[in-house]
Amino acid sequence: MQNLIIVAGLVAPVFLIVALGYFLKKLGMINDNFVKLSSRIVFSVSLPALIFIEIAKTDLTRILNLELIGFAYIGTIITFLFVWLISIPSVRTATDRTVFIQGSFRGNFAVIGLALIANVYGVDNLGKASLLLAFTIPLYNTLSVIALTVPLRKERQLNIGYTIFEIIRNPLILAVIFSLPFSYFKIGLPFIAERTINYLAALALPLALLGIGGFMNFKEIKKGFKLSVYSSVLKLIFFPLVMTYGAYLFGFRGYDLGILFILFACPTAIASFIMAEAMGSNSKLAANILLMTTLASLITITAGLFILKQYNLI
Repeated sequence: MQNLIIVAGLVAPVFLIVALGYFLKKLGMINDNFVKLSSRIVFSVSLPALIFIEIAKTDLTRILNLELIGFAYIGTIITFLFVWLISIPSVRTATDRTVFIQGSFRGNFAVIGLALIANVYGVDNLGKASLLLAFTIPLYNTLSVIALTVPLRKERQLNIGYTIFEIIRNPLILAVIFSLPFSYFKIGLPFIAERTINYLAALALPLALLGIGGFMNFKEIKKGFKLSVYSSVLKLIFFPLVMTYGAYLFGFRGYDLGILFILFACPTAIASFIMAEAMGSNSKLAANILLMTTLASLITITAGLFILKQYNLI
């Protein structure tokens, strides 16, 4: 019981800030424009600042774990292929299938994941998680473009060159690239620069969580309800269970096992809705999956962390 209280105390603050964002939107204190602009600030400025400072101040030889990154890559590709295969006979229309695939495999590790890891392990231990995030972003983006393009068989097929360019110019990827020399050569930042970056980094997680809450909309939750439920079960229960057990069998324990669980247990990323809307897929279904996984993950992540802690695995 004590472990459950501890875990709930670590997970709840993250989702309470999400709830606060939702109620602030209802009260008119924030609007859609705020959500849009704050998301852009988080993605382009504050989250890159957080990733940069966490990697720059950490010894790269200590946080670079190729086994961890390799398992995350293989696990993500397996989940992607599995959900694609089961969607072929079970999801009729291509516009629904593209969203179902992306919503079932792509997690919000950049915001929910880092916030949870910061709560569970402390902000000072975000270096390894930030590096893992940097490696998973290109994979997520590539697989998402494939999922949103191939089933629709549009005239504008997958452009590999453009996709690579978009990945390289991603602010989160650039933050990692610029931080690596500071980490590897143990270069200290000037006091003013470090303090400024820390201030920007401190904005990242709370502002992003408020934006998620402001984005949530319950009005159209009934549309595509069955597919949303199926996708949520895969994203929040089946994949975390299978991948965490697989990580356990491969010998991961403690912090590394906790990171992998959170990586696969995170709710669907907001980017899945944005990409679905931009590429002509069923954006309403994407919004429903995002909403449902975000709400239900409070229970599933708490339960998962409790089980892992109960058996002294994290």
